[in-house]
Amino acid sequence: MKGHILLIDDERSMVDLLETDLALRGYRVTGFNSSAAALDALPTTDAQVVLTDFHMPGINGLQLCERVVANRPDIPVVVMTAFGSMETAIEAIRVGAWDFVTKPVEMELLAVVIDRAVRHHNLQEEVRRLSDRPEPANQFEELIGASSAMQKLFDQIRKIAPTTANVLITGESGTGKELVARAIHRHGSRKEGPFVGINCAAIPENLLESELFGHTKGAFTDARTERKGLFQQAQGGTLFLDEIGDFPLSLQAKLLRA
Repeated sequence: MKGHILLIDDERSMVDLLETDLALRGYRVTGFNSSAAALDALPTTDAQVVLTDFHMPGINGLQLCERVVANRPDIPVVVMTAFGSMETAIEAIRVGAWDFVTKPVEMELLAVVIDRAVRHHNLQEEVRRLSDRPEPANQFEELIGASSAMQKLFDQIRKIAPTTANVLITGESGTGKELVARAIHRHGSRKEGPFVGINCAAIPENLLESELFGHTKGAFTDARTERKGLFQQAQGGTLFLDEIGDFPLSLQAKLLRA
């Protein structure tokens, strides 16, 4: 079995369709027709991913995402939104969704997203498991390693954390760049402020600028209200821009002046 998915959609036909397809791809799926029922199962589930529709009666997908992030932060949430509803997708990412897909769902794309989410969950679980039994000298926050390279990394974090310098963290996907960022935040002078993270690759290029710097009502289509940008939200804390290499060059130049 490739993984266990908690699936929520108020349309029974959609639950049946996704259950069947994902089961054929090797996943175990537990389906629900309401967010309330899924939340009842959340405390004890061994699911590795929550896959939820956005528009549902009662507790909608955004509210469900918030509760999963608050109560089971170990489970990544993937939100399904109607095609063209970028505003709702971005709002989901903002409250902690791991990724989103648009409806009508392309199953091949969904399978790729689910597979990445499962691997992300399993990696975080392995980190947590190992963190329960390291030697003190081999651990810094959730980072673990006895090699000279890891010890050098720990020393760099200790030196960087007290400063207010911008920090570029490089490394392959899954090597723990966000863990390094959080360790720097927690050991720095801004640890009492917010840690705001965003996956730049998950936000459409045409909306990235407004996400970072905010926008006023009516600044573009679907901008129904004034919104603070991530820089403003992270004021007094840390802004973590994951996959910053995916930024368009024009935005990278604006970041240098921010």
